[in-house]
Amino acid sequence: MDGLPETGAASVNAWRAVIRDPAAQVALPAAAHAVLNGAADAVVSADYARQTFATTTALAESLPSSIDADLRDYQLRGVSWLSEVSTTGGGILADEMGLGKTLQAIAHLVDADRGPSLVVCPTGLVTNWLREIGKWAPTVAALDYRGGPLPTIDADIVVTGYPTLRRHGEMLAAEPWSTVVFDEAQALKNSRTQVSRAARALTADSRIALTGTPVENNLDELWALLNLVDPAVFGNRAVFRRRYTLPIQGGSADAKRRMHDAISGHVLRRTKADVAASLGPKLHANVECDLTDEQARLYDAILDVTETAGLGTGMARRGAILTALTRLKQVCNHPGLVGADAPVAGAVEGRSGKLDVTADIIETNLENGSPTVVFTQYRQTGELLSSYFADRFGEPIPFLHGGLSRAVRDQIVDDYQAGHGSGILVASLKAAGTGLTLTRAADVIHFDRWWNPAVEAQATDRVHRIGQDRIVTVTTLTTAGTLEEHIAAMHDRKSALDLDADAGALAVLTELSDERLFEVLRRRREESA
Repeated sequence: MDGLPETGAASVNAWRAVIRDPAAQVALPAAAHAVLNGAADAVVSADYARQTFATTTALAESLPSSIDADLRDYQLRGVSWLSEVSTTGGGILADEMGLGKTLQAIAHLVDADRGPSLVVCPTGLVTNWLREIGKWAPTVAALDYRGGPLPTIDADIVVTGYPTLRRHGEMLAAEPWSTVVFDEAQALKNSRTQVSRAARALTADSRIALTGTPVENNLDELWALLNLVDPAVFGNRAVFRRRYTLPIQGGSADAKRRMHDAISGHVLRRTKADVAASLGPKLHANVECDLTDEQARLYDAILDVTETAGLGTGMARRGAILTALTRLKQVCNHPGLVGADAPVAGAVEGRSGKLDVTADIIETNLENGSPTVVFTQYRQTGELLSSYFADRFGEPIPFLHGGLSRAVRDQIVDDYQAGHGSGILVASLKAAGTGLTLTRAADVIHFDRWWNPAVEAQATDRVHRIGQDRIVTVTTLTTAGTLEEHIAAMHDRKSALDLDADAGALAVLTELSDERLFEVLRRRREESA
């Protein structure tokens, strides 16, 4: 076209300027805008495509300087979309795990800047949200609310857990929030539960739900989320069931298309395949989980007993330190792994923040058909995970570890790669750390932290290697305010790269005085309690 920039990397910004300028009257080719709607009876117009492009690219220039992040193009679109739907009530941001829903939500809250906002999330992720806000929006004031009378709101964002919302909903409902964000919103998919009722009772100008699984087999659950974010449009469940649920259950493809079209303005979902051009071969997500009260008490008790008994000297001191470290790390995994009744005493669920977060990730991945490998350094932890996941999800979950014969290990790997079973595999960090191919999976979870980051990287490379044709998501779990934060800091400083084994890291710790060592190991209560 005459007068338009030439193609090439150097002219990308020039093209953007032309397309964003309505006066330019550039005729967009059909391929640039003609995307079918959910009902397959209309396409996106050129004017709408131009307007969306202009709004999204302009956001990159207008986003407040308080956001300390370079958002990818699809994330900028997510933020602008949240702004659009917030003017009419709210919406569901349903990007696949690993694409940065938390960052997009934080950027939207900062960009909107309409008054105090509330974030409700699983208890195990409260600290993670506070840290993410501190990381991406360091000038934004965030408050951790754990119940009781709500103090005068002098923070920009208040973060709380779903159990706190359930118990103290009246306190939170008394505050007029500008925006409420519900993270891992599948917790609210049953509209009849007490926590769902408390969520609906909140007063807010707009509501945003974050979930990786917006549509499950039970469409009543989808309606519950739509009703949560925009009750004015999705207020009647009986109508939704008559128009969509029942016909879809009866096999109507037309009803399914009509439903997708009806919800398209309220749900934004992108998969890794959709935005692959913006991503690298691996996505890293570091998630900080909170201790439960039981874990916190046990963690402190182990340190108190160890400090009272003393560490001794020489090789005895090294042994005492190793024992203490092992028990503390096991407490971070699950309190049932330590004590007289170990490996597991009593019920499993609800006692470990890290386990609850992992179970939510696994559930999402199963619903999305995303095979996953969960790595742990401890055999007892692996047995707990394998057993618990099998009970929870109703399918056998194999555990690959060094105590198995070579033939059994080979059979587990062969079956996994062949597509048998649920797609979930628990594996010992060292037993599966080298020489294996696990490319069926594209999601990796490191349940606990190893001293040497190279060992974790080697395990990840069982999935991210030749033969892997998808983007690999690597989620590393760290228990906030504990010894695991010290390990994470070593990884960040790369100081652990020279350590060949756990013994090397112990050598560093044993050089510390007793006073300094216990200072390192103590919980950071001001942040995690």
